Amino acid sequence: MTWIAAVARLRACREPGVLVTVATVRGHAPREAGAKLVVGRDETWGSVGGGNVEAVAIDRAREMLAAGDAEPELMDFALNDKVTNRHGVQCCGGTVSVLLEPLPVVRAVAIFGVGHVGLELARILARQDLDLHLIDSRADLLTDTRLDALSDAVAQLHVHHTPLLPEEILDDLPSGTHILIMTHDHAEDAALCDAALRTTHLGSVGLIGSAAKWARFRKRLATEGGHDDATIDRIKTPIGLPDITGKDPATIAVSVAADLLRMFEGEGERE
Repeated sequence: MTWIAAVARLRACREPGVLVTVATVRGHAPREAGAKLVVGRDETWGSVGGGNVEAVAIDRAREMLAAGDAEPELMDFALNDKVTNRHGVQCCGGTVSVLLEPLPVVRAVAIFGVGHVGLELARILARQDLDLHLIDSRADLLTDTRLDALSDAVAQLHVHHTPLLPEEILDDLPSGTHILIMTHDHAEDAALCDAALRTTHLGSVGLIGSAAKWARFRKRLATEGGHDDATIDRIKTPIGLPDITGKDPATIAVSVAADLLRMFEGEGERE
Protein backbone atom coordinates (compact mmCIF):
# COMPACT_ATOMS: atom_id res chain seq x y z
CA MET A 1 0.00 0.00 0.00
CA THR A 2 1.36 3.44 -0.88
CA TRP A 3 1.71 6.08 1.80
CA ILE A 4 -1.04 8.13 0.17
CA ALA A 5 -3.40 5.15 0.29
CA ALA A 6 -2.39 4.51 3.91
CA VAL A 7 -3.24 8.09 4.92
CA ALA A 8 -6.59 7.77 3.12
CA ARG A 9 -7.24 4.47 4.89
CA LEU A 10 -6.56 5.94 8.33
CA ARG A 11 -8.87 8.84 7.57
CA ALA A 12 -11.66 6.59 6.32
CA CYS A 13 -11.35 4.38 9.41
CA ARG A 14 -11.14 7.48 11.63
CA GLU A 15 -7.86 6.33 13.16
CA PRO A 16 -4.96 8.64 14.05
CA GLY A 17 -1.51 8.22 12.56
CA VAL A 18 1.83 9.91 12.01
CA LEU A 19 3.36 10.72 8.62
CA VAL A 20 7.16 10.31 8.75
CA THR A 21 9.16 11.99 5.97
CA VAL A 22 12.89 12.06 5.28
CA ALA A 23 13.28 15.84 5.25
CA THR A 24 16.99 16.25 4.46
CA VAL A 25 19.92 13.98 3.62
CA ARG A 26 23.62 14.86 3.72
CA GLY A 27 26.06 12.24 2.46
CA HIS A 28 25.10 8.59 2.21
CA ALA A 29 21.78 7.37 3.63
CA PRO A 30 19.39 4.43 3.08
CA ARG A 31 16.66 6.59 1.51
CA GLU A 32 16.46 9.85 -0.36
CA ALA A 33 14.78 13.03 0.88
CA GLY A 34 11.03 12.75 0.46
CA ALA A 35 10.79 9.05 1.38
CA LYS A 36 7.75 8.48 3.57
CA LEU A 37 6.43 6.12 6.21
CA VAL A 38 2.95 6.13 7.73
CA VAL A 39 2.64 4.89 11.30
CA GLY A 40 -0.67 3.75 12.74
CA ARG A 41 -1.36 2.35 16.18
CA ASP A 42 -0.77 -1.23 15.04
CA GLU A 43 0.58 -1.07 11.47
CA THR A 44 3.06 0.82 9.33
CA TRP A 45 3.18 1.48 5.60
CA GLY A 46 6.14 2.58 3.51
CA SER A 47 9.73 3.03 4.65
CA VAL A 48 12.25 5.72 5.52
CA GLY A 49 15.17 3.31 5.18
CA GLY A 50 14.84 0.67 7.86
CA GLY A 51 17.36 0.16 10.62
CA ASN A 52 17.73 2.45 13.60
CA VAL A 53 16.31 5.54 11.86
CA GLU A 54 13.04 3.84 11.02
CA ALA A 55 12.74 1.98 14.34
CA VAL A 56 13.32 5.14 16.39
CA ALA A 57 10.90 7.09 14.21
CA ILE A 58 8.23 4.43 14.71
CA ASP A 59 8.82 4.40 18.48
CA ARG A 60 8.50 8.17 18.67
CA ALA A 61 5.43 8.19 16.39
CA ARG A 62 3.70 5.67 18.67
CA GLU A 63 4.58 7.82 21.69
CA MET A 64 3.01 10.80 19.93
CA LEU A 65 -0.12 8.79 19.18
CA ALA A 66 -0.42 7.66 22.80
CA ALA A 67 -0.02 11.23 24.07
CA GLY A 68 -2.28 12.78 21.44
CA ASP A 69 0.47 15.17 20.35
CA ALA A 70 -0.61 17.53 17.57
CA GLU A 71 2.63 19.39 16.82
CA PRO A 72 5.12 18.06 14.23
CA GLU A 73 8.64 17.13 15.31
CA LEU A 74 12.01 17.01 13.56
CA MET A 75 14.52 14.30 14.48
CA ASP A 76 18.17 14.23 13.44
CA PHE A 77 20.28 11.10 12.95
CA ALA A 78 24.01 10.67 12.41
CA LEU A 79 24.69 7.46 10.50
CA ASN A 80 28.08 6.35 11.77
CA ASP A 81 29.54 3.70 14.04
CA LYS A 82 30.49 6.22 16.73
CA VAL A 83 26.87 6.94 17.67
CA THR A 84 25.09 4.87 20.28
CA ASN A 85 21.75 3.85 18.80
CA ARG A 86 18.68 2.35 20.37
CA HIS A 87 18.17 -0.20 17.58
CA GLY A 88 21.62 -1.09 16.30
CA VAL A 89 24.33 0.57 14.21
CA GLN A 90 23.78 2.39 10.91
CA CYS A 91 27.11 3.48 9.44
CA CYS A 92 26.16 4.74 6.00
CA GLY A 93 28.24 7.83 6.75
CA GLY A 94 25.66 10.57 6.23
CA THR A 95 23.17 12.50 8.33
CA VAL A 96 19.41 12.43 8.05
CA SER A 97 16.61 14.60 9.44
CA VAL A 98 13.17 13.10 9.70
CA LEU A 99 9.89 15.04 10.08
CA LEU A 100 7.05 13.45 12.07
CA GLU A 101 3.64 14.96 11.34
CA PRO A 102 0.61 13.83 13.38
CA LEU A 103 -2.47 12.85 11.38
CA PRO A 104 -5.32 13.42 13.84
CA VAL A 105 -8.81 12.07 13.48
CA VAL A 106 -10.77 14.91 11.91
CA ARG A 107 -13.87 16.28 13.57
CA ALA A 108 -17.29 15.15 12.40
CA VAL A 109 -20.40 17.33 12.05
CA ALA A 110 -23.91 16.18 11.18
CA ILE A 111 -26.50 18.61 9.83
CA PHE A 112 -30.04 17.31 10.21
CA GLY A 113 -32.12 19.25 7.69
CA VAL A 114 -30.62 20.48 4.44
CA GLY A 115 -33.13 23.22 3.72
CA HIS A 116 -32.21 26.84 3.06
CA VAL A 117 -30.11 27.30 6.20
CA GLY A 118 -28.77 23.75 6.18
CA LEU A 119 -27.46 24.00 2.63
CA GLU A 120 -25.86 27.40 3.26
CA LEU A 121 -24.24 25.97 6.40
CA ALA A 122 -23.02 22.92 4.48
CA ARG A 123 -21.41 25.22 1.89
CA ILE A 124 -19.39 26.91 4.62
CA LEU A 125 -18.45 23.82 6.60
CA ALA A 126 -17.54 21.95 3.41
CA ARG A 127 -14.50 24.26 3.19
CA GLN A 128 -13.20 22.83 6.48
CA ASP A 129 -11.29 19.58 7.03
CA LEU A 130 -14.24 17.65 8.47
CA ASP A 131 -16.32 14.57 8.03
CA LEU A 132 -19.59 16.31 7.14
CA HIS A 133 -22.84 14.34 7.30
CA LEU A 134 -25.96 15.74 5.62
CA ILE A 135 -29.23 14.13 6.65
CA ASP A 136 -32.74 14.85 5.42
CA SER A 137 -36.03 13.00 5.07
CA ARG A 138 -36.73 14.78 1.74
CA ALA A 139 -34.99 13.12 -1.19
CA ASP A 140 -35.43 16.14 -3.45
CA LEU A 141 -33.16 18.20 -1.19
CA LEU A 142 -30.32 15.69 -1.53
CA THR A 143 -30.08 15.43 -5.31
CA ASP A 144 -26.72 15.72 -7.05
CA THR A 145 -27.91 18.88 -8.77
CA ARG A 146 -28.82 20.63 -5.53
CA LEU A 147 -25.63 19.52 -3.79
CA ASP A 148 -23.46 20.48 -6.74
CA ALA A 149 -22.43 23.59 -4.78
CA LEU A 150 -20.43 21.22 -2.57
CA SER A 151 -18.59 19.50 -5.42
CA ASP A 152 -15.25 21.12 -4.55
CA ALA A 153 -15.54 20.37 -0.84
CA VAL A 154 -12.48 19.95 1.34
CA ALA A 155 -14.63 18.01 3.80
CA GLN A 156 -15.49 14.37 3.27
CA LEU A 157 -19.23 14.42 2.52
CA HIS A 158 -21.65 11.72 3.65
CA VAL A 159 -25.24 12.13 2.42
CA HIS A 160 -28.04 10.24 4.17
CA HIS A 161 -31.64 10.07 2.98
CA THR A 162 -33.83 8.97 5.90
CA PRO A 163 -37.47 9.02 4.74
CA LEU A 164 -39.00 7.84 8.03
CA LEU A 165 -36.83 8.18 11.13
CA PRO A 166 -33.81 10.49 10.76
CA GLU A 167 -32.87 9.83 14.39
CA GLU A 168 -31.86 6.28 13.46
CA ILE A 169 -28.75 7.76 11.82
CA LEU A 170 -27.45 8.90 15.22
CA ASP A 171 -26.22 5.46 16.25
CA ASP A 172 -24.16 5.16 13.06
CA LEU A 173 -22.39 8.51 13.33
CA PRO A 174 -18.74 8.55 14.42
CA SER A 175 -17.92 9.04 18.08
CA GLY A 176 -17.82 12.71 19.02
CA THR A 177 -19.91 13.90 16.07
CA HIS A 178 -21.32 17.39 16.64
CA ILE A 179 -25.06 17.50 15.89
CA LEU A 180 -26.93 20.45 14.39
CA ILE A 181 -30.71 20.04 14.27
CA MET A 182 -32.56 22.26 11.77
CA THR A 183 -35.17 20.20 9.95
CA HIS A 184 -38.35 21.49 8.34
CA ASP A 185 -40.56 19.76 10.92
CA HIS A 186 -40.67 20.67 14.63
CA ALA A 187 -41.87 17.15 15.47
CA GLU A 188 -38.80 15.77 13.71
CA ASP A 189 -36.60 18.23 15.58
CA ALA A 190 -38.12 17.16 18.90
CA ALA A 191 -37.59 13.47 18.15
CA LEU A 192 -33.98 14.16 17.20
CA CYS A 193 -33.37 16.10 20.42
CA ASP A 194 -34.72 13.24 22.50
CA ALA A 195 -32.74 10.62 20.58
CA ALA A 196 -29.54 12.68 20.68
CA LEU A 197 -29.73 12.92 24.47
CA ARG A 198 -30.01 9.12 24.61
CA THR A 199 -27.02 8.56 22.31
CA THR A 200 -23.96 8.63 24.52
CA HIS A 201 -21.15 8.77 21.96
CA LEU A 202 -22.07 12.12 20.37
CA GLY A 203 -20.39 15.50 20.80
CA SER A 204 -22.31 18.73 21.17
CA VAL A 205 -25.98 19.05 20.22
CA GLY A 206 -27.32 22.30 18.76
CA LEU A 207 -30.90 23.21 17.91
CA ILE A 208 -32.08 26.06 15.71
CA GLY A 209 -35.22 27.91 16.74
CA SER A 210 -36.89 30.49 18.90
CA ALA A 211 -37.15 30.74 22.68
CA ALA A 212 -40.81 29.72 22.46
CA LYS A 213 -39.92 26.59 20.51
CA TRP A 214 -37.25 25.65 23.03
CA ALA A 215 -39.62 26.21 25.99
CA ARG A 216 -42.03 23.67 24.48
CA PHE A 217 -39.22 21.25 23.68
CA ARG A 218 -37.66 21.53 27.12
CA LYS A 219 -40.94 20.75 28.85
CA ARG A 220 -41.56 17.78 26.56
CA LEU A 221 -38.03 16.43 27.04
CA ALA A 222 -38.53 16.54 30.80
CA THR A 223 -42.09 15.23 31.05
CA GLU A 224 -42.37 12.79 28.15
CA GLY A 225 -38.69 12.04 27.66
CA GLY A 226 -37.81 11.71 31.33
CA HIS A 227 -34.57 13.69 30.96
CA ASP A 228 -33.23 15.65 33.92
CA ASP A 229 -32.19 19.28 33.68
CA ALA A 230 -28.47 18.52 33.40
CA THR A 231 -29.08 16.21 30.46
CA ILE A 232 -31.39 18.67 28.71
CA ASP A 233 -28.75 21.38 29.14
CA ARG A 234 -26.51 19.46 26.76
CA ILE A 235 -28.59 20.96 23.95
CA LYS A 236 -27.43 24.41 22.94
CA THR A 237 -30.13 26.72 21.63
CA PRO A 238 -30.20 29.14 20.04
CA ILE A 239 -27.15 28.28 17.96
CA GLY A 240 -24.91 30.88 16.38
CA LEU A 241 -23.23 34.03 17.58
CA PRO A 242 -25.68 36.20 19.55
CA ASP A 243 -24.37 39.44 18.06
CA ILE A 244 -25.36 38.33 14.54
CA THR A 245 -29.13 38.76 14.42
CA GLY A 246 -29.94 38.64 10.71
CA LYS A 247 -32.53 36.09 9.56
CA ASP A 248 -31.34 35.55 6.00
CA PRO A 249 -30.32 31.86 5.59
CA ALA A 250 -26.77 32.74 4.55
CA THR A 251 -26.39 35.08 7.54
CA ILE A 252 -27.68 32.46 9.96
CA ALA A 253 -25.32 29.91 8.42
CA VAL A 254 -22.30 32.18 8.86
CA SER A 255 -23.28 32.77 12.49
CA VAL A 256 -23.73 29.06 13.24
CA ALA A 257 -20.52 28.07 11.47
CA ALA A 258 -18.51 30.75 13.28
CA ASP A 259 -19.90 29.63 16.65
CA LEU A 260 -19.06 25.99 15.89
CA LEU A 261 -15.52 26.79 14.74
CA ARG A 262 -14.97 28.92 17.83
CA MET A 263 -15.97 25.93 19.95
CA PHE A 264 -13.53 23.73 18.01
CA GLU A 265 -10.71 26.19 18.72
CA GLY A 266 -11.59 26.15 22.40
CA GLU A 267 -11.47 22.36 22.41
CA GLY A 268 -8.06 22.47 20.73
CA GLU A 269 -6.68 24.77 23.41
CA ARG A 270 -7.83 22.37 26.14
CA GLU A 271 -6.37 19.27 24.46
